[in-house]
Amino acid sequence: MPRKRRYRFVGWQAPSRPKRHPHVQQLRKKKMTVLCILGSIAMVFFLFGFLGGRISGVRVAKQYLAQLDETKIALQQTEDALLEAQSVPEEVPVMREEIVYPWNLMLINAQHPLQDGYVVPEQTILASGHSIDERAYPALQDMMDGARAAGLEPLICSSFRTEEKQQELFEAKVQYYMDQGQDRAQAEESATYWVQRPGTSEHQMALAVDIVDSSYQLLDEAQEQTPVQIWLMEHCAEYGFILRYPTDKSDITGVGYEPWHYRYVGVEAAQEIMGQGICLEEYLYPDQYE
Repeated sequence: MPRKRRYRFVGWQAPSRPKRHPHVQQLRKKKMTVLCILGSIAMVFFLFGFLGGRISGVRVAKQYLAQLDETKIALQQTEDALLEAQSVPEEVPVMREEIVYPWNLMLINAQHPLQDGYVVPEQTILASGHSIDERAYPALQDMMDGARAAGLEPLICSSFRTEEKQQELFEAKVQYYMDQGQDRAQAEESATYWVQRPGTSEHQMALAVDIVDSSYQLLDEAQEQTPVQIWLMEHCAEYGFILRYPTDKSDITGVGYEPWHYRYVGVEAAQEIMGQGICLEEYLYPDQYE
């Protein structure tokens, strides 16, 4: 009879894992080593990349900060310039206030024409039919009497003119130069040197008279050599008159030499003007003709 086997219960035990082959363990170690090495290399690259990124970022930041500093400097310079511009007033032409002179010193020329609505003053009619501002008449009469008392024969050949009369004289002078071959523009420019345009002539003010010697009635430079003109140039200021267009002031007056044209300005102004050898423009606006 077969022998029965007896089993002793010693408790449950997990089955033991089979032992791996030594080569497999070595391969596993090598694999782990390679993975560690590769991980280290990757970490190194990552660190270099991170640092490189940081370096690039720092460079970009530095460049941005430099540009920002430059912008701040430019803005500061602009602000300083604006503040300086505000502190220093801009140079602008100074508009001088027009001086209002009394009636006897009113300036009429190409730059100072008669104003619109100008009212012709009351006049005194002379025996010859000419007329002058009644306020200047006594001085004119005294001057003419003084010349006659000196044995001279002064003759008034022109005095107050209406605008229509001035226009007529101007057009006649323009036509004269056009007949000489000048075109209209050239003729007008030439004419204004001797006959003023309407609105710019002192004759329209009734304060100017043309006086010639009865023995020589031509309006040319030879008139200055006549006894009447020699006397008038020496004594006219005593009566408040001036030789309005002297020979050496044409560049200021814009009018040619007229040794027959006398203008009333009053005794005080006349003596200063004739005594200093200046013209009315220089007397009224000395700063402009220094």
